[in-house]
Amino acid sequence: MAGHGPAPKHPSRRQGHRSAETMTQITFVRCDQPALPQDFEWPEQTIAWWEQWRQSPLSEHFMSMDWDYLLDTAMIHAAYWSGDLSKAAELRIRVQQFGVTPMARAQLRIEFADADERDARRPASTPARDRLAPLVLLHGGVEEPSGTDG
Repeated sequence: MAGHGPAPKHPSRRQGHRSAETMTQITFVRCDQPALPQDFEWPEQTIAWWEQWRQSPLSEHFMSMDWDYLLDTAMIHAAYWSGDLSKAAELRIRVQQFGVTPMARAQLRIEFADADERDARRPASTPARDRLAPLVLLHGGVEEPSGTDG
């Protein structure tokens, strides 16, 4: 008699057993950050926020469409800081898509490449030979005299 319950899922459909998904590759065309439009009164917080984006390592790989989307997000940011708190949820979702918080960066699998800086701060290590030289080999609990060729 067969087992009880439904038949097991096909291995390709099980959670965590996904094959490597193919990604479409495009040519990266770097684009500098545009200025905020002058025909709008921007809150100081939005001007500072826009400047933070200019200096952020996250923006090094922004293309023109990314900046356009972020400029639309700046309008929402400005409305929020002008008192329209109904924009908070949309603002949170939009900035999360750009990896603003540590959790968002983890979800987007973004890591800052600071290994060189960490290595520079690490103290120089002592070679293993120097660290392990004082070790003495014991056979049956009796120390062997060093320097003899038994």
